[in-house]
Amino acid sequence: MSKPDKSLFKQGIDDVLRGFGDAWTLVRTRGPSQVQFWFIALLVGITASFAAIGFRFGIETFQAWLYRTDDITHLHTDVARLDWWWILLIPMVGGLAVGVLLNRFTNDGRVRSVADVIEGAALYDGRVEARKGLVSSLASFITLSTGGSTGREGPVVHLAAIVSTYVSRLIRADGITGRDLLGCAVAAAVSASFNAPIAGALFALEVVLRHFAVHAFAPIVIASVAGTVINRLVYGDVTEFLIPNQNVLAFYIELPAFLILGLLCGLIAVVLMRSIFWADTMASNLQAHFKIPRYLRPMIAGTLLGAIAIYYPHIIGVGYETTSDALTGRLLMHEAVVFVVIKIVAVAITMGGRMGGGV
Repeated sequence: MSKPDKSLFKQGIDDVLRGFGDAWTLVRTRGPSQVQFWFIALLVGITASFAAIGFRFGIETFQAWLYRTDDITHLHTDVARLDWWWILLIPMVGGLAVGVLLNRFTNDGRVRSVADVIEGAALYDGRVEARKGLVSSLASFITLSTGGSTGREGPVVHLAAIVSTYVSRLIRADGITGRDLLGCAVAAAVSASFNAPIAGALFALEVVLRHFAVHAFAPIVIASVAGTVINRLVYGDVTEFLIPNQNVLAFYIELPAFLILGLLCGLIAVVLMRSIFWADTMASNLQAHFKIPRYLRPMIAGTLLGAIAIYYPHIIGVGYETTSDALTGRLLMHEAVVFVVIKIVAVAITMGGRMGGGV
């Protein structure tokens, strides 16, 4: 049997590489075709999903180490057993670290989140600030790990937007393609966070892109499904919250209650938003009046959060344990009212103190 001709083999490899090079040149000069764009959307979704999963895993690991718990789902229960000075110290030091970081690498001392992603989609062809965004993600990581009372989905959305921004610049995407890639990254990140492909796709289309154009729908759904698959490969087919199966809707009895609940939740949402704006304005005025250095503002907020957490450890971090207690009927009515008030105060302090995280 004759040996294969090495020159022919080398020629074949060269032809394949030349073909990839020609395809890449066409993508960068003329833009991707529909099929090529779907593959790019899939890769962007996978990358954004791993970024979201890594962000979540890092927060849970660091938070468990700082608050000395073996099970992050019972964080508040375990925190209540710690010494009061430790509960106070962790968010204080975390706030100082955030303040120094933002003061050094941003010009306004604030983190970037979902609002900046929406602005990027509307005004900047789907691009966001990459350098400041990475610094903001690190600041949010520190905030959420050390007791800041915000959510992780806001930073994850911006982190995903950084991924799409890099790809858009790499392929020199136009405005439509750049915005579609942004939607793909956001959908995948939200799906990877919540294990919810429909929620991720709808969030990207309705909140970030603010349209349901046909050319964006298919790639965003592809990226969103990819995010869910990656979440299930890492965490298993487990939803964020487990609700008892015996809950059965008594339609005519419970429907009026749902109407009242919707009105009440809308009112609370407005109160929360106005509280955040009011806290930010008041903190800025106090900072200017007492000439407080910008890097100390998050530390003061962290100190206030630590003081509240001594008595109400439920405000620490995202608060999934408390939400789970409410969904499974383990939360009493008066406890729910108190926790709503305390959580609003804690979120306003965190955001007004220019720490990190999202809402």
